[in-house]
Amino acid sequence: MKIEGELRSIQDYLESGERLLAQKIEAAKAENPLILIDRFAAAPEDEENIRRIADSVQTAFYESEGECLIEVEGHEIRPFNNRFELDGMLFVEPTPQLFNFNNPFGACPSCEGFSLVMGIDEDKVIPDKTLSVFDGAIACWKGEKYGLYLEDLLKHGHHFNFPIHTPYQDLTKDQRKLLWSGNEFFQGIHAFFAELEEKLYKVQNRVMLARYRGRTLCPVCDGARLRKEALYVKIAGKSIAGLIDLPANELLAFFQNLDMTGYDQHVGKRLLHEIQSRLQYMCDLGLNYLTLNRISATLSGGETQRINLTRMLGSNLTSSMYILDEPSVGLHPRDTNRLVGVLRRLRDLGNTVIVVEHEEDIIKNADYLVDMGPAAGIYGGEVVFAGPYEDIYTEAGESLTTKYMSGRMQIPLPEKRRPLRHFIEILGARQHNLQNIDVKIPLEALTVVSGVSGSGKTTLIKQILFPALKKHLGQPYPKSPGLFQQLTGDLRLIQEVEMVNQNPIGKSSRSNPVTYVKAYDSIRELMSSQQLSKIRGFKPKHFSFNVDGGRCDACKGEGEQVIEMQFLADVRLVCDVCNGKRFKEEVLEVEYKGKNINQILELSIDEAMVFFGDVPEIIGKLKPLQDVGLGYIHMGQSSSTLSGGEAQRVKLAAFLGQERQTSHFVFIFDEPTTGLHFHDIRKLLDALNALVDRGHTVIVVEHNLEVVKSADWVVDLGPEGGSQGGRLLFQGRPEDLPGVVGSFTGEFLKDKVSG
Repeated sequence: MKIEGELRSIQDYLESGERLLAQKIEAAKAENPLILIDRFAAAPEDEENIRRIADSVQTAFYESEGECLIEVEGHEIRPFNNRFELDGMLFVEPTPQLFNFNNPFGACPSCEGFSLVMGIDEDKVIPDKTLSVFDGAIACWKGEKYGLYLEDLLKHGHHFNFPIHTPYQDLTKDQRKLLWSGNEFFQGIHAFFAELEEKLYKVQNRVMLARYRGRTLCPVCDGARLRKEALYVKIAGKSIAGLIDLPANELLAFFQNLDMTGYDQHVGKRLLHEIQSRLQYMCDLGLNYLTLNRISATLSGGETQRINLTRMLGSNLTSSMYILDEPSVGLHPRDTNRLVGVLRRLRDLGNTVIVVEHEEDIIKNADYLVDMGPAAGIYGGEVVFAGPYEDIYTEAGESLTTKYMSGRMQIPLPEKRRPLRHFIEILGARQHNLQNIDVKIPLEALTVVSGVSGSGKTTLIKQILFPALKKHLGQPYPKSPGLFQQLTGDLRLIQEVEMVNQNPIGKSSRSNPVTYVKAYDSIRELMSSQQLSKIRGFKPKHFSFNVDGGRCDACKGEGEQVIEMQFLADVRLVCDVCNGKRFKEEVLEVEYKGKNINQILELSIDEAMVFFGDVPEIIGKLKPLQDVGLGYIHMGQSSSTLSGGEAQRVKLAAFLGQERQTSHFVFIFDEPTTGLHFHDIRKLLDALNALVDRGHTVIVVEHNLEVVKSADWVVDLGPEGGSQGGRLLFQGRPEDLPGVVGSFTGEFLKDKVSG
């Protein structure tokens, strides 16, 4: 032991009595003693000596909880420690868990890794972001009392060069942060609400807080979702939060150009290879515009599937079978070749790749083609063609796919475009990546909004136009419109707006297509008018499986019974009372043309059209389902078994089946061709045109070139996705789009409109 530069034997202390030992130890502590672990003569080439040194250093670190002092004869003592510290500050030692917001250790303690907390909602405080601070952008700083806060800012803004006349949406991130946090010259918005919270006994304060409260960005992590210690660690000046905010293509370039040498290069070589390969796969699959922190709930189905494909590709499996269900969903034709290249790469690794697909370019690149048909539903289920793609020109048979692929059948160009007389216009659209664009959309016409994935189509239509129209009509809307300056034009002509999405048409397992289009009401009326129904006193309600009366009491009209299991998934068995027929036996004895209500519900729409040929009321309601290409589905088919595209077409049929109205509807469809064959797209276009012919406006967000060429008006965004998109490349007639510089849609559309 070394005390004040003098070596002393620790044995002198140990041989003392217990009481004296305690006194000596306390005295030694006051003298800041150093414990000698080992001393030796340096011999660099002696392996035994090197092992001894390493062992002694390890012992010193362990006994001193991280401290080790090395003294060389004739030199100063050099301190070392194995703690993670710098400039006297002790930091959390980095682990993978520290950078994971799904782990309690790495998540921000305030928002718990969700990035949002209940606080003051920016959208409520500043509802109109086109206004400047001077013009009253801050909604809460108004009136005689609260307006004093605004006066302080306006009076002293020149001291720190705050642009009080600049619209809030044009302020920089730092300027917005200053407005909320304040400085020595004025109290910021956060301080304003903090004062209100200090005096909650006042009713007006509680009302003000409730008015402006909502889900807002976490003020602790500023949306990074990680604890602050994780953000101290940086690579080339960027924290992990800064990196995952970059689009995939920019992030890939960052890691490709990362300059690391020596030890860092040796340690990170394998990790960099894995990172770069996965990011490259994302770019190859057309996801270059996505950021890694994008919330999965905001991704489309196609984006989710391609991300899963990226994960599988990164595993580099061989001798495996990959089954992909329409991976081209939401993919622009420009990116299809990239997807084909990725699928070929999987094949070349020795894997079997099976793709269920309607996209023409993917079918062309298949090694082997299996076509099912000849039609859908009850009219399908047969292999109508199987063989190499090249054989479709000679051995097509009854295959609709090969007929369209070989050009023997096609979707024709419209003979003439509709005249365009009335327009609405979105001015200054700036939400997300939109570059302050002005977009015109004609009324009483079919408009297609096109562009590569991530170019801003959904933002423009679903996040700006749809809620803005709802707001104009005075109807409730789920979320405030995105950033835009003004909605103008012939708005007086619009009475309703409908978003026809691919969500299920009913929450109950008993819901079905014919109930949705109101045809079942007429069928129940017909069944209750039969002679046996009148004798037994049956009303229309007895032929419904949604209410008590005629439905089976055991299964409540479900047709099956659910057995709840303690630890396993519930077991669903066919009802042993009605045998899955869903109605009581006495109700099933009532027949129309030899069929009871259960047998009628088992008919396909096409069969029902023949069966009810002499009942115009029912035919009129079923015909739209047939017109949109759903003639193959069963009348009573549960809505839960319908695909997203089928559900969307049922909704379309419901609108087509309505009586002609004087109201002018704006219908918005988001990629309605998802999951559709060429032949079904033709029927869909007929249905969309039928809506327009009734005086309605149809707006379609779509990549499919057959739909684009059939439009009356095209709005093309791009040229790329993410930060490289959001610009208006073209708006006008489809035949004028080819040749527009930077438009990938125009490039691929050229062959479609030239004929």
